[in-house]
Amino acid sequence: MMRAEVIIIGGGLMGLSTAVHLGLRGVKSIILEKQSSGRHASGVNAGGLRQLNRHMAEIPLSMAAAEIWKNIDALLDSHCDVQLNGQVRVAENEAELLTLERRVEELQAQGFHHEQIIGQGALYELVPKLVQGCVGALYNPTDGFARPFHVTTAFRHKAESLGATICSGVEVNTIEVNGDGWKVKTTGGEFIGEKLVNCAGAWANKIASIFDEAVPLTPKAPMLMVTERLPTFLKPVVGAVGHKLSFKQMQNGTVIIGGAHLANLDFEREKTEIDFTELKTSAKTVTELFPHMGNVRIVRTWAGIEGFMPDNIPVISPSVKVSNLFHAFGFSAHGFQLSPIVGRIISEMVLDGKTDLPIESFHIQRFNKRLYADI
Repeated sequence: MMRAEVIIIGGGLMGLSTAVHLGLRGVKSIILEKQSSGRHASGVNAGGLRQLNRHMAEIPLSMAAAEIWKNIDALLDSHCDVQLNGQVRVAENEAELLTLERRVEELQAQGFHHEQIIGQGALYELVPKLVQGCVGALYNPTDGFARPFHVTTAFRHKAESLGATICSGVEVNTIEVNGDGWKVKTTGGEFIGEKLVNCAGAWANKIASIFDEAVPLTPKAPMLMVTERLPTFLKPVVGAVGHKLSFKQMQNGTVIIGGAHLANLDFEREKTEIDFTELKTSAKTVTELFPHMGNVRIVRTWAGIEGFMPDNIPVISPSVKVSNLFHAFGFSAHGFQLSPIVGRIISEMVLDGKTDLPIESFHIQRFNKRLYADI
């Protein structure tokens, strides 16, 4: 039987980041991971570091996270291959540009000035290979990307260096109250802790359901593909108003293509199967916007399993049913950017009972209007 002050269920980026921030304050944790760290969402996503086009509720968290990413080696002792060359969201016509202009007006009315409209000339200076005729874009020059495998590895190593114990291949069977704390029975034995953190990703609803806190989380499997190596032609990450697209060229010349097109998912067996019809749609978007990509070879495709919420923003909150339980899940395919700050937020709630960042919109009871109104 192992003991720690905090037990974290889920060894992806949110769980690892929580362990790091707890460790920085001298608190050791145990991470229970039923497979290996980063096996699904954390290790196989597109690696976007994006403040651009965030849900309004996520913007303060995203901006706080961006400050950490600028100097990520100070937190993790690793640069994580971070590239901050900006992100653009392309408008192909005046109607789409108007949509972006209205967004900037809304942001500025709320006091946010991190997104800007750029015209046609500036857009083509940033993205010279873009198909002709696009009229402008939404732009954040401080966004970018990192390598998910390197980031997950760096978080894992830092957590372990600060005293965290990571137990891989360990699946939770039951959770019981143990005095003022918890006893977690798993396939790898029993674990005792004072506080419990649910960072179980697409499986987090199973944990929440134990405490009668089920939410409408849906597991999905976003697909990605990577090309052969190409001469450098692109620095910023490119998205588009009228298409599902995440398009970036990596340091080695390969191009990562995403956009939340979904694979077929057998969740019970944890198996994904590439949907080539959807992948064709993704490829068609790329060749329409970047005609020079027409004869480029795709060398690999894959899909990870992620948890999606109906409103596409996560759950980050304490339990309202029991004491000493905290949730962080449902990041809906855009949690990578938020991971350093979410770990800090959860560690503050665990140790201080509060955080200075606005997280009210992410409460686990927001889908239960009666209960949420009483909070």
